[in-house]
Amino acid sequence: MKILFLGDVMGRAGRAAVQEHLPRLRKEWRLDFVVVNGENASNGMGLSGEHAKLLLEAGADCLTLGDHAFDQKDMLQFIETEPRIVRPLNYAKGAPGRGHRLYAAPGGRKVLVVQVLGQVFMKRPFDDPFSAIEPVLKSHPRGGQAQAVIVDMHCEATSEKMAMGHYCDGRASLVVGTHTHVPTADAQVLAGGTGYLSDAGMCGDYDSVIGMDKKEPMRRFITGMAKARFTPATGEATLSGVLVETDDRTGAANSVRMVRVGGRLEQAGP
Repeated sequence: MKILFLGDVMGRAGRAAVQEHLPRLRKEWRLDFVVVNGENASNGMGLSGEHAKLLLEAGADCLTLGDHAFDQKDMLQFIETEPRIVRPLNYAKGAPGRGHRLYAAPGGRKVLVVQVLGQVFMKRPFDDPFSAIEPVLKSHPRGGQAQAVIVDMHCEATSEKMAMGHYCDGRASLVVGTHTHVPTADAQVLAGGTGYLSDAGMCGDYDSVIGMDKKEPMRRFITGMAKARFTPATGEATLSGVLVETDDRTGAANSVRMVRVGGRLEQAGP
C-alpha cells in the first residue's frame, strides 16, 4: 500500500493547504490510505468537529490528535460519533474515544492506526506509552490482522521517539513522530522493516515560530514578558509528512520518503 502521513495541521493556513493539495495528491500518487494529525487545526489549539469534517472531506481517512486532543470542548462529544478520529492511547483513562482503530483500505486490506503520547518534557504525566502500546501490537500482528500498522508517537524528545521506533521495529509498518512542528531528515527503514521518521513536521506556515505568528513568541523570548496570546501564522503553508510503501504480505515498509508540498520549504515527495 501507499500510505501518506501528514504532520500537525496548524490553524487556518494548515487547513487550507490540506484542502488545496490533498485531493490532488491522492490521485497523482495513487494513495491507498491517508492519516493526518489534526490536533492544532483549530486556532492552533485542538480540533473542532467542524474542522475535523473539513479535513476528512479533503481526503483524510483517519485523524490523530495529541496532548491538545480536547482543547476544543466539542471534541469530547464529537469523537464518540466519528470513528475516523483517534486520540492518544495513554491519555486519561476516562477520556472519550479510542487510542487505536482498525480501518478498511482498498482491496479488502486493513490498516491499524495507533497514537501514543510521550512522557519526556511533556507538561502532563501521561501513562507509559511503551506498556500501553504493547497489547495493541500483540493483538494486531503486522501482515496478519492488519496489512499495515501506523504508529503516531506524539512527544517532545527525539530520543523517546527513536526508542519507540526501535521498540516497534518488526511489528509496525511506520512509526512517525509528531508534536514539535519541525520536520526531521532521518527517514529510514529500520532493521525489522519498520519505516521511521522522528518528526513529520507541521502542515502550516513556516515563516513563524512553530506555526505561531512570530511577534508574540519573539517578544517573550527577548523580554521574558507576555503581552498577547499566541495566534497561528496565516501565510502560505507547507504540507509536511512522510510517504511509506508497504508490503501487503508482511506489512513491512519497502520505502519511506519525506513529503513537503507548497509553501516556503524545499519541496520533496515521490
